[in-house]
Amino acid sequence: MQEILKGMRVIEGSAFIAAPSGGMTLAQLGADVIRFDLIGGGLDYRRWPIDSKGNSLYWHGLNKGKRSIAIDFRRPEGQELLGELIARPGADAGIFLSNFPARGWLADESLRAGREDLIYLSLSGDRHGGSALDYTVNCRLGLPWLSAVGERPVNNPLPAWDLLAGQQIALGLLAAERHRRLTGAGQFVRIALADVALAVMGHLGYIAEVEVNGTGRQPVGNHVFGSFGYDFACSCGRRVMIVGVSPKQWLAIVAVTGTGDAVNALEKELKMDFKREGDRFRARERLADLFAPWFAQRDFAAASAELDRHEVCWGPYQTVAELVEKDAECSSANPLFSRVEQPGIGNLLTPSQALHFGDLESTPPAPAPMLGQHTDEILAQELGLSAAEIGKLHDRGLVAGATP
Repeated sequence: MQEILKGMRVIEGSAFIAAPSGGMTLAQLGADVIRFDLIGGGLDYRRWPIDSKGNSLYWHGLNKGKRSIAIDFRRPEGQELLGELIARPGADAGIFLSNFPARGWLADESLRAGREDLIYLSLSGDRHGGSALDYTVNCRLGLPWLSAVGERPVNNPLPAWDLLAGQQIALGLLAAERHRRLTGAGQFVRIALADVALAVMGHLGYIAEVEVNGTGRQPVGNHVFGSFGYDFACSCGRRVMIVGVSPKQWLAIVAVTGTGDAVNALEKELKMDFKREGDRFRARERLADLFAPWFAQRDFAAASAELDRHEVCWGPYQTVAELVEKDAECSSANPLFSRVEQPGIGNLLTPSQALHFGDLESTPPAPAPMLGQHTDEILAQELGLSAAEIGKLHDRGLVAGATP
């Protein structure tokens, strides 16, 4: 963790992946991110995966480094307190992130009445304000058909659009904060999960492919579209993925497999030039047949040693359990990770931010808070309430402290 955003304060009201991951990104860069939840937890507080005690590893994973206030914001008094927290004066404050519907007490005009230069980023499912999740967005894009098995589409388990939206959220807040510093003006920033996905489909040429070529992308299995890349089985049954996108990567594959003459002959037969990515893709099946025997004659250890020696771009197929239990890259040997004591759960291998700033000191990532861990601290420090006033809020059941 590196505190390049130290002094920036963000209030977060969120659930699920995109919005919490945006806030976590800022928190891991040193921003003070205060997350508010209902007493007892919100929609995602018990979401799987969970441990044997019912603690959500998901919730704790997405809320590292934040502070937590537990408050009953279904009641007007709770809404009023949070409104004051969101609109708190100061150059370091007045930034709000949420994927809750921007209406009622969370409407922009309601919150902006307390601070005209408020920066408010609102995430919705689609541009009409409707709900959407990564799976409902992805199926609309047609991508599950590209990994189809027979006549049935196959969903991708990685919530790519949620994660990209989270990074866009962090970027959007930083851009709006810079604009406010330069001009003094706040912003109401809208972003829709579906629009993030649609934009990427345009950026990567999927949309233009249909408009220009008159056809959509077709499934290619484990081949890499538009270039050469494929998976191969070693003699022991383990599989590896190799990729030859750049000229250097392509020549490394030919060299390690000793297939130079056969590849040249195939080029002449097909009247192609394998220096071109497109021709390598067109000949993908024939090329894979040329390379497959090399892998079939070697076990994984021998193949991996040779692939590394020839600087082939490759990766092993392994399960998540194998990644965690055997791969040194997913361990504290990698500076990305530290062993962190997560209250209520235990000692966990915990990643920090992948960005690294060369001139800043690094510290281990902070754990996620216990629900309501900072309630009294936030009410006192941010809203200036006295101990007696905070005690009355507890007595009325409007706020709560740490929940194990």
